[in-house]
Amino acid sequence: MIQSMTNTKTEDIEATIAQILELEKAGCDIIRCAIPTQEAAKAIGSIRKAIHIPLVADIHFDYRLAIAAIENGADKIRINPGNIGSRERIQAVVDAAREKNIPIRVGVNSGSLEKELVEKYHGVTAEGLVESALEKTHIIEEMGYDNLVISIKSSDVPMCARAYEQIAARTKYPLHVGITEAGTLFSGNIKSAVGLGIILNQGIGDTIRVSLTGPPIEEIKSAKRILKTLGLRKGGVEVVSCPTCGRTQIDLIGLAGQVEDLVADLPLDLKVAVMGCVVNGPGEAREADIGIAGGIKEGLLIKKGQIVRKLPENELLAALRDELLYYKEHGSFRE
Repeated sequence: MIQSMTNTKTEDIEATIAQILELEKAGCDIIRCAIPTQEAAKAIGSIRKAIHIPLVADIHFDYRLAIAAIENGADKIRINPGNIGSRERIQAVVDAAREKNIPIRVGVNSGSLEKELVEKYHGVTAEGLVESALEKTHIIEEMGYDNLVISIKSSDVPMCARAYEQIAARTKYPLHVGITEAGTLFSGNIKSAVGLGIILNQGIGDTIRVSLTGPPIEEIKSAKRILKTLGLRKGGVEVVSCPTCGRTQIDLIGLAGQVEDLVADLPLDLKVAVMGCVVNGPGEAREADIGIAGGIKEGLLIKKGQIVRKLPENELLAALRDELLYYKEHGSFRE
């Protein structure tokens, strides 16, 4: 399941609803909202009525905000028991969650690892993160509640991967996976793809978030692509394109970008190839359902590895669009 987090002020109900609906359309399965104030907690009630996916209330420090979020209809809460305060305060949150039978996500972050664990392991380590997460989980278990999800976040990819490998072997709770503070769209996507790829490819993880410094909708696009690349999701058009070389005689880079835009919202489980050379294009596109391969200011339309038509460069995109829309309507390409 793909999760993201709103970056609107949760108190701004209208803006928050608008963003969540946009994320739903893009493929978001679970949404998380920051709850820094009582006003934000109360806003959950109105927001929840207008959206169609589960809403997670993200709480830090103030246990009363967690209780208020639960009372106002949050489907799940995210807390770090280490910064909630006394055992009595944690108990109050657990009691409220138990009454509504909603999950508690126990979150541990490398940036806030307890001092004693940093000292024990001589720094922030995977072992320290796992011990911290299990300690916090045990606190809630001792209070008689086990509707839990665990997350361990670090911006250090190898450390994060080791931590998830270790905790997956020591608990049966669902795991929320992500590389925290991954960075901007460029660096964040690379770190997230590498980290999530290592973890998910081992069969570890139940929900994921690609954490990017950018619009939340970009997190959804990246998450969908990561899951599809690993074979964990089907559906949606996959575009494959060659890296260009000295033989390329058309604007392949621009054409590939246009094709990606074209297929972004098409609900088709197809592979589309965009190749720059008629020498290798038909062969390289053979595994695709449909593709185009460039020549000298012209190109080929290819279906299942077979050349169908030769077209001027400026007609390639339109021809591809026409074929895809025909497929969408009829469930097959033209004979």
